[in-house]
Amino acid sequence: MSASRNARRLVAAILASGAMVGAMALPASADNGHDRHGRDDRNSRQHDDRDRRDGRGDRDGRGDRDGRGDRGDRDRRDGRDGRDGRHHDDLRSSVGISQVQHNSPGRDFRSNRSLNAEWVEVTNNGRRAVNLDGWTLTDRDGNRYRFDDVRLAGRSSVRVHTGQGRDTRRDVYQDRRRQIWDSRDTATLRDARGRVVDTESWGRGRR
Repeated sequence: MSASRNARRLVAAILASGAMVGAMALPASADNGHDRHGRDDRNSRQHDDRDRRDGRGDRDGRGDRDGRGDRGDRDRRDGRDGRDGRHHDDLRSSVGISQVQHNSPGRDFRSNRSLNAEWVEVTNNGRRAVNLDGWTLTDRDGNRYRFDDVRLAGRSSVRVHTGQGRDTRRDVYQDRRRQIWDSRDTATLRDARGRVVDTESWGRGRR
C-alpha cells in the first residue's frame, strides 16, 4: 500500500509539473507570436515606404501628377503645349502689311531710285520684337522676297523696296531691276512655316 501511494504521488507531481510548464509556455508563445506580427507589421510599413520611394506606392501614384508635370515642363520648353502655341500665334498675328506703294512717283521707271520708290511696308503692332527670318513676301505672279534675319521691334515697321540697296532695320531691298507690283495685284505675307499672316490687294474696286 505504501508503494502504491508513493507511485500515485509521483504521477500527480509529474502531471502538476507538466501543467505548470504548459501554463508558463503559453504566454511565452503568445508573446512570441505578438513579436512576430509586430515585426511583420514593421516590415510591411518599411515595404510600403520603399514602394513610395520607388514610385510604386499610393502617394507616388498620386504623384504621377509630378511625372505629368515634368513632361508638361518639357513640352513647354519644346513649344508643344497649347500655351506656347498661343504665344507664337499672338506674336504672328501682331505683324501685318500696313502700306503699299505700287506706283513709283514721277516718270523715271528704269532707275534704281524709281524701283526703290515702290515698296511694301510690314508693321509689328505688338510690343514684343518678332524675328522675320524665313518669312516671305510674294506678289500675284509668284515673285518672292525672303526676309533674312530681320528683327522687327515692337511698334515699328520695315519697308521692302523693289530695287537695290543696303539693308537696315527700317529698309530692306529685293535687289530687282524691274517693277513687280502691278496696278492690280496682291501682296501676301507668310511666316517661316509658310502660313499666311496677312494679304493686301488693290486695283479695280480694291484699295
